[in-house]
Amino acid sequence: MNKTILVTGGAGYIGSHTIVQLVKNGFTPIILDDFSNSSKTVLQNLEQIINQPITLLEGSILDFDFLLDFFENNSVDGIIHFAAFKAVGESVALPMKYYENNISGLINILKVCEKFKVKNFVFSSSCTVYGEPKGITSVSEETEKQLPTSPYGYTKWMGEQIIDDVVKSGANLNAVALRYFNPIGAHPSGLIGELPLGKPNNLLPFITQTAKGKWEKLTVFGNDYPTPDGTCIRDYLHVMDLAEAHVSALNFLFEQTKPCLEYINVGTGKGTSVLEMIQLFEKVTDLKLPYEIGPKRAGDVTEIFAKADKAKKLLNWEAKLTIEDAIRDAWNWEQQLEKLT
Repeated sequence: MNKTILVTGGAGYIGSHTIVQLVKNGFTPIILDDFSNSSKTVLQNLEQIINQPITLLEGSILDFDFLLDFFENNSVDGIIHFAAFKAVGESVALPMKYYENNISGLINILKVCEKFKVKNFVFSSSCTVYGEPKGITSVSEETEKQLPTSPYGYTKWMGEQIIDDVVKSGANLNAVALRYFNPIGAHPSGLIGELPLGKPNNLLPFITQTAKGKWEKLTVFGNDYPTPDGTCIRDYLHVMDLAEAHVSALNFLFEQTKPCLEYINVGTGKGTSVLEMIQLFEKVTDLKLPYEIGPKRAGDVTEIFAKADKAKKLLNWEAKLTIEDAIRDAWNWEQQLEKLT
């Protein structure tokens, strides 16, 4: 049976790549997006990849009447909820913007799930729910959640709690909260990729834009962290692997016979420092990257990477692509960007 999946924030970075994998796996996706943090040019490029038209629902998750109208006239089998603001630094500067969008928007989506009996729900969570665990760098789902270091992190932390409470209340909801680490890369076609508005908050687009000449030099935020080279360490995974994890999560949910909630890490299990990423980029592209050391950023965790055994066990998912693959695909995307947007 062909299943229809509503993908909130589906025109965004991770959402658009997940649309590709949904179609590839026989699902019918509907994109819900208000384009506050994405571009409509993504749609035509997506259609070129999947070779079929995209169904678009343009509007905001904060507009409950708009959501009601859609669900009263359409049937969906599951929801993947990406729609959220996601920049750690910006959330420190603009906390109200993050709490309103990320928390109120989630509550609206859960309300329509309950009202219209949509029971399969995949939540875009984050490793930020672990905060900075004391003495631990490799975190499993059993690692105790810490108070986050940013308002963005709090919205994911509270988002998980809200979903947990809804499931425990007896609502007929099957949910998977995917706690992912640091997505990088682009579709291998170079037609879709990460498209930050303004100066990038994430490392790899900052690297590729600097290499392309959009910025004079890359800023490395701090080099005196207690790590081997003094820079922060993250678990970077290819966005196509992450997209596939969402499909695996949906398949898992459709197999469940009673309400459930699973928290699942999505990462490679390997940490890479900021300076190592710069060196890998230079190796893959044979380019020299200008960079400077700047001050530390508020809200940044020193080092964190995933134990991803549960994803393998429950979802039969594991990362297959390398950081070099992601760098190559991201650079390919960056080089094609001017003619695509």
